[in-house]
Amino acid sequence: MKRFLTLLITSLMLAGPVAASNLTEMTDDERAAFRAEVRAYLLENPGVIMEAVAALEAAQANAQVENDKTLIQVNAADIFDDGFSWVGGNPDGDVTLVEFMDYRCGYCRRAHGEVAELLESDGNIRFVVKEFPILGEESMLASRFAIAAKNVVGGAEYKLLNDALMYYSGEINETALRRLSDTMGLDADVILAEMNSDEVTKEIALTRALAQRLQINGTPTFVLQDQMLRGYVPLEQMRSAVEDVRTQ
Repeated sequence: MKRFLTLLITSLMLAGPVAASNLTEMTDDERAAFRAEVRAYLLENPGVIMEAVAALEAAQANAQVENDKTLIQVNAADIFDDGFSWVGGNPDGDVTLVEFMDYRCGYCRRAHGEVAELLESDGNIRFVVKEFPILGEESMLASRFAIAAKNVVGGAEYKLLNDALMYYSGEINETALRRLSDTMGLDADVILAEMNSDEVTKEIALTRALAQRLQINGTPTFVLQDQMLRGYVPLEQMRSAVEDVRTQ
């Protein structure tokens, strides 16, 4: 706010009748008079500050949208068709939704069921999952296990494991992963042996590098065609965003 007020005052000064181009070129008497005039104006018209703040925030939001579009365009191949991320929903859908997620992220868990409902009810959305473990060692273990399962047993099993890990509330360690595998009829030894493979490590590293290029530092983050939705998005808002994309 202090920085904004400085900019506001400078703008008022440049727009006014003051001859000097900035405060440093004024005499002490001119500077004192100018400050008193600005203070009096703001006290008489306090709404000006909030109006200016709102305008500044809107301009920053628009700039972010345009920046996101450029980032998505430059990185489109890695976002939508990297060759290793799991693809679900309708693989031939007319709209693609990409999610950067972390199994230990509370908002990812909140979004998980709503995204599933969106895909089921819409029926024409291609969905891509980006494993982006950023919340500690348990996040990394969960992602490595899920990716390893995808690589050695297939996409259908990955989807089941993705669901299970997203809703799992206990500590994630090897014992828990073995127990989870057993309940799903998976061979835990085979998956665990793959967890630290070069292929799994490379996939996580590539996704992390992509997230950095896209200026993503939190989960969930969604990419919907040419826009980025940062953070949890309620179901109805997501439906609206999908429809907006279709009508563009």
